[in-house]
Parts: sequence; C-alpha cells; structure tokens
Amino acid sequence: MVLWPVVALVGFLVLTGLVIAMGTSTTARYEREQRAAASAPRAAAEPVGARAV
Repeated sequence: MVLWPVVALVGFLVLTGLVIAMGTSTTARYEREQRAAASAPRAAAEPVGARAV
C-alpha cells in the first residue's frame, strides 16, 4: 500500500517543522539576552586578592 510511506513523510515533515520552530524561538531568546547583556552597565571588578577591611 501507499499509505505507510505517506504517513512516514507527513510525520517527518511535522517533526522537521517542530525542530525548526523550537530552534528559531531559542535562537531569538539567546540573541535577546546577548543584546541585553551587552547594553547593561557592568559593575567595576574587584581586584584579585583584595580584602574587605
């Protein structure tokens, strides 16, 4: 029968679309976080070995 190759193809396409959608949203979130981190002011670094008095 021709049914099982059609079902396999449709399943493959659905899973491929799901992977692409998940990757797109994850990439967008990563880029948003990177832009926010780049534009945020950074606190002054404490020298290594410095002790509070």
